[in-house]
Amino acid sequence: MPLAFLSEGEECDIVEVRGGRGLVQHLFDMGFTPSTRVRVLKSNPPGPMLVEIRDSRVALGKGITIKIIVNRSDGR
Repeated sequence: MPLAFLSEGEECDIVEVRGGRGLVQHLFDMGFTPSTRVRVLKSNPPGPMLVEIRDSRVALGKGITIKIIVNRSDGR
């Protein structure tokens, strides 16, 4: 499921990043790699989502969060 569908406070593991080579490389450089844990700090649709990843906070637009495929920590 896309990261965009998670609610505030939820945690997940990244499965895949979809998109063009430039976008994928940019997200990888920021730490969005498979098996990495992400926690949603703030979600204000249709605005940006604030997430915590590798001890950093990153704001991402909805168009980007749709391309980050995750598994929820609770197995859903």
